[in-house]
Amino acid sequence: MKDAAIFSLPPLFQGAAFPVAGFLGHLMSHRNLSLNTVLAYRTDLVQFFSFLVNHYQLDDLATLDPEKITAVDVRLFMASLMQRGVQPRSIARKLAAVKSFYRYMKDIGSVKNTLFSSLVTPRYPHRVPAFLTEQQTQKLFDRLSSSSSSELSMKWGSTLEASFVHNRDRSILELLYSSGLRLSELTELTMGSLDLERGFVKLTGKGRKQRIVPVGQPTVDALKKYFEVRRNFFRIGEDGEVPAPLYVFITKRGKKLYPMLIQRLTRKYLADVTEQNKRNPHLLRHSFATHLLNSGADLKSVSEMLGHSNLSTTEIYTHVTFDRLKEVYLKAHPNA
Repeated sequence: MKDAAIFSLPPLFQGAAFPVAGFLGHLMSHRNLSLNTVLAYRTDLVQFFSFLVNHYQLDDLATLDPEKITAVDVRLFMASLMQRGVQPRSIARKLAAVKSFYRYMKDIGSVKNTLFSSLVTPRYPHRVPAFLTEQQTQKLFDRLSSSSSSELSMKWGSTLEASFVHNRDRSILELLYSSGLRLSELTELTMGSLDLERGFVKLTGKGRKQRIVPVGQPTVDALKKYFEVRRNFFRIGEDGEVPAPLYVFITKRGKKLYPMLIQRLTRKYLADVTEQNKRNPHLLRHSFATHLLNSGADLKSVSEMLGHSNLSTTEIYTHVTFDRLKEVYLKAHPNA
């Protein structure tokens, strides 16, 4: 469905000399970008060219020469976004999409010059990522561990169903925090990606880059318990009634878990331990990175475990650990 949405362009592109569909295909096949990222590129380019059509009062793009578009046009587009209150971070992303598209057109010979080298990307403040304290994470998992079967059955009606949902949800939260998974990595996680005996998980992240990340013992124990309960719930393996599922996390109907459900359950459980507005799966990923750095892990190792392409992306977490470094300094330095 998403594949079709990406390559289906508005009517204004009919007969136009702008190879947007080819560019989007290039992003997927050669740069290995995810569907969501390519869809964002598509949205940004459609917005840019829609602006040009309206600005020049055209019916479509068929009469617009790609060589005639200048840096001034792009600046006008950026100015219109600012007037609408679009955040600098989003404007910077849209500018990057337009620049990348024109570089592609130059590479394939559609234009001679990109003309946009003089454009300056808007500066925006780096947001310090929110995270849970170590006490809050301990409280979260203590509560999950102490939930009784009677409490669960009162909520779900069936003890077996309640046990399945609870153990699945607990395993999800444990794995998000233990190994710093992205939401997309969690939903796509297959049984073959887990090695619980050796304690690691193999992940495919952005750009289809693969990495191996350790899994903590509490998470290993939670996953083993979840698999045991899941087997009983679905009667997997008994006379071949139900084949073992491909994906690690599934719904009560045996289907692959979808992102919105994970976001809902994360929001529900985190509400018990934090009042932060964004109680989403990424909060546990941020906590994973922050707690590692607080405990002395080196930046490069944390960057590799997070699946970041460069260290600068991981450096945002060093801001939130400064208080911890100061505390260590005051305790350890003789002249502090």
